[in-house]
Amino acid sequence: MAKVHPNMEAYNCDVEVYSDDRKDGRVLTVWRKSLLFSCSGFTVFDNEGNLVFRVDNYGSGRAGEIVLMDAAGKPLLTVRRKKLSLGEKWKIYDGEGADDPVYSVKKRYAKAALAHVAACRRHGSGGGGRYEVEGSYSNRSCTMYDEQLRAVAEVRRKEAVGGVGFGDDVYRLVVRAAADACFAMAVVVVLDQMFGSRVSLIKG
Repeated sequence: MAKVHPNMEAYNCDVEVYSDDRKDGRVLTVWRKSLLFSCSGFTVFDNEGNLVFRVDNYGSGRAGEIVLMDAAGKPLLTVRRKKLSLGEKWKIYDGEGADDPVYSVKKRYAKAALAHVAACRRHGSGGGGRYEVEGSYSNRSCTMYDEQLRAVAEVRRKEAVGGVGFGDDVYRLVVRAAADACFAMAVVVVLDQMFGSRVSLIKG
């Protein structure tokens, strides 16, 4: 089996991860699996194999929410599905908050248009504005564009050395310059709930 993560050393990951001198931005490896026994979720590594983000869905957790954490388990953003709304809508909150959303995500039903993302308030240097996600999440080939139609994040298939595919559960998240990797990963979590073929992480 191809190796997904070279090492398991955790480090504290800043929400703002960008360095302007990195032409291609930051490339993360997303694994649709929790490292904890009897949990579902996500595990995200950087290019050095360090753990950056994690989602561990416990059966006893709060219904209707998914918490994105850093390597140490600190809550960064929480994703909640909006109930009793027309269409499929989600809200993204700071930490484990529930009162003041940072972003809203609405599922799109047009061809190649997956979701519309809108800021509910300013949120650091990566906050504000509107974004469109286009492509195919099920094929692990989609891009998030800002208001100037600049690609700020991309989901792409990951291949091991020799061209061996990892399948749908391991893929790359490329976060472009001046974007927020934590925000981009939260959008990926929402896309997985909207378009993923596996069982939803949301309870209740």
